[in-house]
Amino acid sequence: MRTTQHDIDSADNLERRNRGLEVLREIDGEAGSKVIDSLADLSPALGHHVAAFAFGDIYSRPGLDARSRQLVTIGVLTALGGCEPQLKVHVGACLNVGLTPDEIIEAMLHAAVYAGFPRALNATFAAKEVFDSRGISGS
Repeated sequence: MRTTQHDIDSADNLERRNRGLEVLREIDGEAGSKVIDSLADLSPALGHHVAAFAFGDIYSRPGLDARSRQLVTIGVLTALGGCEPQLKVHVGACLNVGLTPDEIIEAMLHAAVYAGFPRALNATFAAKEVFDSRGISGS
């Protein structure tokens, strides 16, 4: 038996998901939507929660602007390590919201102090892949 909380297609959850998908498109463009779409056959609930919670509830809050949120996001993903696929999406999002390649690289360098050089190196190389794919340089 599904409760309203677990029914990802309830009216409240659909509203949250739709708001999240709108925010996701504004920030990530097509890259974010592709992630959600790729989960449709495997784990639609996970896709729902990424859209509804992460973007519909958290990213849509008024306390930080999109640039600040993306700086925090790439800092955390750098520190976590092993998140290079997600980091690439968010490096693209950083560029979409007006961060420069130099600002992105500086944030990753800063994270080296707290997270270590291997994680900062991996993040920087992931960022380089995004920059290369967009035909831009990091410095």
